Amino acid sequence: MTAAPVLDVERFTQVHDRYFPDIHRYVAGRLGAQAAEDVAAETFLVAFDRRKAFDPTRGDLRAWLFGIATNLVSRHRRKEARHYRALSRLEPREVAEGHESRVVDSVVAARVGKALSRLSAGERDVLLLVALGDLGYAEVAEALGISTGTVGSRLTRARKKLNPVLSQEVSDE
Repeated sequence: MTAAPVLDVERFTQVHDRYFPDIHRYVAGRLGAQAAEDVAAETFLVAFDRRKAFDPTRGDLRAWLFGIATNLVSRHRRKEARHYRALSRLEPREVAEGHESRVVDSVVAARVGKALSRLSAGERDVLLLVALGDLGYAEVAEALGISTGTVGSRLTRARKKLNPVLSQEVSDE
């Protein structure tokens, strides 16, 4: 049995070049910019090592890569949780006139961090694969090894948990 042509050694660079920015953006949103480079690179090392195990009849290459990335992120889950707790504690700082965007960025980061810290790991995985990875329900299901119905219910629960936190903070402004 031979590996799918898309994962032959000669073409793996093309796979990396095509999907690295998406994987990096997703991981950066989960773990922060510092960890993103390492985890995204590790995603492709794992994929390269397991390239012969990839079966295109079982699913999409993109979803397979996001599944690997999500598994690696779960190894860093404690760091991720600390990251979101830290974001939730941010206080908007006063800055000189003309730097309004930094204030807005601080407020938004605090809101998002607080809201994400209230989600279960499964809800956070689904929400961030959709929001940061730009994956559809079927791709998320494939990446996480769950049904599309589970994806839908986790996303619904995540949205219900996020709405009060975000809308409360918006009304406070």
